Amino acid sequence: MKLNPKLVLGPLLLVALALLAAVGYLYSLRLSRPLVKILPGQEIRSYEGKDLSSVNDFRENSIKGPQTVEINSYRLKVTGLVAQPQELTYDQVLGKYQSYQKVVTLNCVEGWSATILWQGALLRDLLADAKPQPGATTVIFHAVDGYTESFPLKYFYYNDIILAYKMNGVTLTPDRGFPFQLVAESKWGYKWIKWIDRIELSSDANYQGYWEQRGYSATGSLDQPF
Repeated sequence: MKLNPKLVLGPLLLVALALLAAVGYLYSLRLSRPLVKILPGQEIRSYEGKDLSSVNDFRENSIKGPQTVEINSYRLKVTGLVAQPQELTYDQVLGKYQSYQKVVTLNCVEGWSATILWQGALLRDLLADAKPQPGATTVIFHAVDGYTESFPLKYFYYNDIILAYKMNGVTLTPDRGFPFQLVAESKWGYKWIKWIDRIELSSDANYQGYWEQRGYSATGSLDQPF
């Protein structure tokens, strides 16, 4: 008996389409759910009389979903207009720089907020080791997913801005920006770049980050419309 190719290929095509749809659905779930969930009791929920939000209270709104960084090959680079470019492992950052803690609230333009005890190194200390050159006016942050953000260099000199590696006493999870997230105090949440792998010193005061290129405020200040 000779089979009709159309009768054979039809069901196979339907099966293939169903499999593709299932793979797409599973992938979307992976992007929309935290890769690691912190269990109750593992994190600090109050600090110096202040109630803290949970690590799990954040919405996933990154441009390409949570990123997984291979920490053994990871390097944090400080480049651009610097006299001494830096290339640091994760452990070197944690071991070399004094650790600071501060309660700071992240306010998202979507209308939600989270108050967290952040822990990390001061950006001012990292920049000092790289020795910014006289022409440097701007700090541009690059993330592993291609996201970028920029700030005036003076923002880090006049404020105690933390490059965080812990929140509420636990190490950042992949969905929260491991290994490093910027705690951009007094700025809207889109300035709080995650998965940082390069810090670039530049003379381009007009540099626009990912959302600034799409019409958002360059300053990202909470006291101004975004």
